[in-house]
Amino acid sequence: MAERRIVGDRAGWRIRVLTKHLRHLIPGTSLEASICLAYEPPEVNSGDAAFDKSAMRALLDGHDLETRDWLFNLMAKSDLFVSRKVGDKVFASPDFNEPMDEMRDKTLERIFFLLRNGVFKDFLKDNSIENSLKQMAVWEVLGIFDHALSVKLGVHFILWGGSIVSLGTQRHHDKWLRITEELKVFGCFAMTELGHGSNVRGIETVTTYDPSTQEFIIDTPCESAQKYWIGGAAKHATHTIVFSQLLIDGKNEGVHAFICQIRDANGRWCRGIRIADCGHKTGLNGVDNGRIWFDKVRIPRENLLNAVADVTPDGQYVSSIKNPDQRFGVFMAPLSSGRVTIAMHATNQAKVGLATALRYALTRRAFSVSTYEPEMLLLDYPSHQHRLLPLLAKTYAMNFAALDLKKLHLKKNPEDSKVVHVISSGFKAMFSWHSQRTLQECREACGGQGLKTENRIGNLKAEYDVQSTFEGDNNVLMQQVSKALLGDYFAARSKGKLMKGMGLEHLNGPRPVMSKELDSNVLRDSRFQLALLQLRERGLLELLDAEVKKIISTGLSTSEALMSSYKLAENLGKAFTERIMLEIFQRAEEQATGSMKKVLGLLRTLSVLSGVDEEPVFLRYGFLSPEQSQLIHREVPAVCAELRPHTLHLVDSFGIPQPFLGLIAYDWVESNAWDNVSGGSSQSIV
Repeated sequence: MAERRIVGDRAGWRIRVLTKHLRHLIPGTSLEASICLAYEPPEVNSGDAAFDKSAMRALLDGHDLETRDWLFNLMAKSDLFVSRKVGDKVFASPDFNEPMDEMRDKTLERIFFLLRNGVFKDFLKDNSIENSLKQMAVWEVLGIFDHALSVKLGVHFILWGGSIVSLGTQRHHDKWLRITEELKVFGCFAMTELGHGSNVRGIETVTTYDPSTQEFIIDTPCESAQKYWIGGAAKHATHTIVFSQLLIDGKNEGVHAFICQIRDANGRWCRGIRIADCGHKTGLNGVDNGRIWFDKVRIPRENLLNAVADVTPDGQYVSSIKNPDQRFGVFMAPLSSGRVTIAMHATNQAKVGLATALRYALTRRAFSVSTYEPEMLLLDYPSHQHRLLPLLAKTYAMNFAALDLKKLHLKKNPEDSKVVHVISSGFKAMFSWHSQRTLQECREACGGQGLKTENRIGNLKAEYDVQSTFEGDNNVLMQQVSKALLGDYFAARSKGKLMKGMGLEHLNGPRPVMSKELDSNVLRDSRFQLALLQLRERGLLELLDAEVKKIISTGLSTSEALMSSYKLAENLGKAFTERIMLEIFQRAEEQATGSMKKVLGLLRTLSVLSGVDEEPVFLRYGFLSPEQSQLIHREVPAVCAELRPHTLHLVDSFGIPQPFLGLIAYDWVESNAWDNVSGGSSQSIV
């Protein structure tokens, strides 16, 4: 009987398979059924959008949509940017298989192509907020194409050019800005050294002044003082901003910034300059990072960027800022713009990875629920939803936060510098960590296809890994955030004043109390979510305050106490950053109506609840009970399932055109077909 049943099952199975094949027959053709998978566009498995995608994109980008689309289109039409054509589609990305020198030369060639097409017009001469936002839109689009291109240009325009704008005076603006904008000089930014990276105060390059010639003398006194990781220095830069200790009559006046030429018009090193290549890197090889030694290099007195301090012809040091700590803070201002830029780029790279991986997951099938059923779409597996959709929700949250930070940075007054520093430090760390995690998850979610350079995800991970350490090591930045919060908390408590600014006013009110009865409606309420994040931030600040005071009471210094409490400090920095992100998300949500507002509410909820579910401090310090934590844990997959029908439309709303995603985001069967293999049709088969 068992044998008959097996035979019968096999016969039934064969009938079902044949029936499935016959459904694919085209009327009038012979009986040649295909057993092959047929590509189905993600739209087939998604349904209609429940919200206006153009309105969602406008909310995400926030500004300069026309500029973005124009620049995307400019690149997609140029063979300098297009890497492959499949059918009627072109795909634009760098060729990561090129030798390093060729990658660098191609980056420079693309820069001059952009210059000829007017991309950089008035980048430095027009300091209006509108023009600055337009520039940021350009950096974002270029970064979506190639991190190396955006970094090399960012070093030239933002770090070199921005330093001249913010740290220089009219004499520097008149001499340098126009030729910088026209790329008649190529600038770099010599701050970090072999022996000092994040600790800029400790750099060892020394500059003295010779009143007899009215020249500064820049010197590299030891090997650890060589300037290191200087983008553009190895091949193309002609000038640099040098950060150096300034010694006047034997007194160290602290770190100052100077303009120094390092190559002549023929590309030869200037007198006293030595340059070496930093060599091949795990990513970002389109940028020529170099090392610079200064052997008592003389520069004119006028090359000191003197908006903060100056040296008179006879060698007297003068400054309108008497406090050396405040003076140092002003010199570090260019780094805030760098962190703002990193926060934007990190978010955009997460978008590229998610758009590629989620479109693939809406077309790729694997396994069946039962033996004779059709294979399931990857995105219909709850596990696949759980691994990608929370990252999508967090990317939306970070997008709104990065957009808000851009505007805060551009509109800041001098008294806002600390706020911008603290928030940009937290965002830069959190967003670059998120980008790396997201790209890794997207890489794995695409299986072997995630490894192919043409599908972008794996290379993006390598190209953007540097973000976790440049412009400040992420762990150091998070401790700076918590140090600033603790300092404000100490000051307010000691003076009997209320906390003010950066949303910290919630610390002045009563401590939030979490209801024991949590249901789905409560968990999805933005007021509950904000109260929960405020409770964590408040609790961690109080714990850090108590721990630092306890350590100080043993005779150690405040700095030593903070170092001993590093993990609690990092947790506080994360809590502060995520609370600000939620407040910004809530404001973005208020701009929407109808179904778009509902979808944004789902994204907000998933962003917050998945973050709470992953974060051990809520249970470790009693901000949630085990029962409450279990309720949140069960709610996350429920929200993922509700977002599943909106997935395609949410990644389409990123506004990233087809050429700039990986090939598997579209017809991956066609792109891998024999006729589309390079040289495939001409190869002999033995």
